[in-house]
Amino acid sequence: MTDETSTSSPPASPRAADQTAERAVLAPPAARLQRWEIVAVLGVSLGASGLYALVDFIGSLTAKQSLSKQTATLNGSLAPGRPLLDLVLQLLNVTLSLAPVLLVFYLLARSGERATSIGVDVKQPGRDLARGAVLAAVIGGSGLGLYLIAYHIGVELNVVAESLPDIWWRIPVLLLSAFQNAALEEVVVLGYLVSRLERLGVRPSRAIAISAVIRGSYHLYQGAGGFIGNAVMGVIFGILYRRWGRVTPMIIAHFLIDSVAFVGYALLAGHVSWLPAP
Repeated sequence: MTDETSTSSPPASPRAADQTAERAVLAPPAARLQRWEIVAVLGVSLGASGLYALVDFIGSLTAKQSLSKQTATLNGSLAPGRPLLDLVLQLLNVTLSLAPVLLVFYLLARSGERATSIGVDVKQPGRDLARGAVLAAVIGGSGLGLYLIAYHIGVELNVVAESLPDIWWRIPVLLLSAFQNAALEEVVVLGYLVSRLERLGVRPSRAIAISAVIRGSYHLYQGAGGFIGNAVMGVIFGILYRRWGRVTPMIIAHFLIDSVAFVGYALLAGHVSWLPAP
């Protein structure tokens, strides 16, 4: 009697099955799904803001008043005359506006990556802070000059950086708003978008250009100067991101730029002649 050799495979161990399932979950999605992922992320965040800003800009262009006679308020009261309710709404607005950042971190984890893969971490605090401070000084100063020129030649709205009530939580809320802007924009439009576009085979220069145009688009409500200034900032940040492989310095720079703009406006508006009055 001859022995028969079984051709069936032995049952997989639970550990092997778990590892197989994990690899399947973390496998990079097809290019078509990656494109849909990008559209979805932008659709619930800054891409949608860009569309609203474009409509606002068209409305400003077609208004009877010149652009310099119109205002764009960045941080306004959400419950005028009710400071406690206003504070709660401000904190809620900042918190919920950061939801797309959590979505990006989830999608990175879903594909087997971490926030560190786009350079969001605290591994280089000294270097990141120094780079961010230099960027903030150069870009912030240049941006202010561009804004004042654009405003005085009539192609920029009067940007009111804040119109919050003069109360104890005013400055802390402005700083939180600056952080929210920095984290949301740099994580979504810089680190996530540029890295995902390059994964799809988009040339780095084109990926940076797309990122910069989107960055400029959601600032259109401020006028043409807001679009141009932020698009240029996006190009600079994109080039440096590809060179450094880190988003954290840009988050720091953006936070410093907005903090100085918001708090500086709160302290100086109406007290210096070179800054347009609210």
